[in-house]
Amino acid sequence: MALSQRYRLLAPLALVGATAIALTGCAEATPGEGGGDGDVKGATVRISGGITGTEADDLNESFAAFEEETGIKVEYTGDKSFEGNIVTKVTGGDAPDIAIVPQPGLLKTLVETGKVAEAPESVSKAVDENWSKDWKAYGTFDDTFYAAPMLANLKGYIWYSPAKFKEWGVEVPKTWDEMIALTDTIREKSGEAPWCVGFASGDASGWPGTDWIEDLVLRQSGPDVYDDWVSGDVKFTDPEIKDAFDAVGSIILNPDYVNAGFGDVKSINSTAFGDVAAKVADGSCALTHQASFLSANFLDVKNADGETPEVAPDGDVYAFIMPGYTEGELQVEGGGEFVAGFNDKAATVKVLEFMASPEFADARVELGGVISANKNADPSLAGSEFLQEAMGILQDESTVFRFDASDLMPSTVGSGSFWKGMVDWVDGKATDQVLKDIQAGYEN
Repeated sequence: MALSQRYRLLAPLALVGATAIALTGCAEATPGEGGGDGDVKGATVRISGGITGTEADDLNESFAAFEEETGIKVEYTGDKSFEGNIVTKVTGGDAPDIAIVPQPGLLKTLVETGKVAEAPESVSKAVDENWSKDWKAYGTFDDTFYAAPMLANLKGYIWYSPAKFKEWGVEVPKTWDEMIALTDTIREKSGEAPWCVGFASGDASGWPGTDWIEDLVLRQSGPDVYDDWVSGDVKFTDPEIKDAFDAVGSIILNPDYVNAGFGDVKSINSTAFGDVAAKVADGSCALTHQASFLSANFLDVKNADGETPEVAPDGDVYAFIMPGYTEGELQVEGGGEFVAGFNDKAATVKVLEFMASPEFADARVELGGVISANKNADPSLAGSEFLQEAMGILQDESTVFRFDASDLMPSTVGSGSFWKGMVDWVDGKATDQVLKDIQAGYEN
């Protein structure tokens, strides 16, 4: 699951009246937008999406040089209930010029309204130059390309304390078996459960568990099985998916391994997913599984010395990609946003072209807190060594990347029975029944 990519997880999908009012009129023509004559100076292009707060401020700032050069004014407005509002707004004739869509499933729903414009040829060429074929495919439906990728996040990180690893005399594992052996060593040396896990996220509770399962399907069974699972050809009740549940369960359902700093196995469901950061920072939790975006959570917590923890290989906290079963294989999942246009006005096209460029990626990445999978963007501009490494992994042509599976599945499953099934599983429901219940989401 992608957090908005980051952000749909932080709040229930409810209508927010004030924000909805603020976004009305986005599709209305603006004087100076140019149209066919290509005169864009003085035009305003309105963008909407689910990114809010300081990240919305940073997104608006990313357009500063572009605005000065082109004379186009770009206005991004964030809506915490974007996913619950955008389809209604589009079908009601109130589409923005551009929408930043946090997952392919929602993008497909928007495309099915008939209101999303096919991406301009210039944008299609830019994506061919700057992203992998997989990324372009996520914005393509029925052989028509609609939406370029924007930012990205990388899943499957294991966060830890470098100082504690040094104290215990342990190293970052290179295989799954080595990670289990590491867990046992930490348990023996510390006398405490090594892992902390949190599934609580309001109406979205359970999504962190889907990330665990997705990581294991990819690592155990490979990308072809993963793709068939996403498409529904491999069922949740099939052996490959049960194998992934069994592997994840060997950690998160093991009372000797969890839930450090919070309680027993069942406390996973009452622990907010972001709260694990504080336990890793203060040393009470040795290991936690979460995406690259957890790095931002450490800015809001304190380490054992009462200071903001440093995210660095020799700092207070750092992370390694969960290893696979064969050393050296790099198969990862992640998420990202997609940029969809709703008209072909000259100013809209110019903004779409810019957002598909390395220059936009560099401008936003340099402001901090995010990464891009744009192969021609500069990873050295990322705000930390950790983010630089994560961006390098996404850009590496040898990396096998797959989009978050639950974001690609029908919503009755991906954000429905799959989320609920993870909660039920932690609460003690038998694995086989949980798998049947999740699969039943396809029938709703």
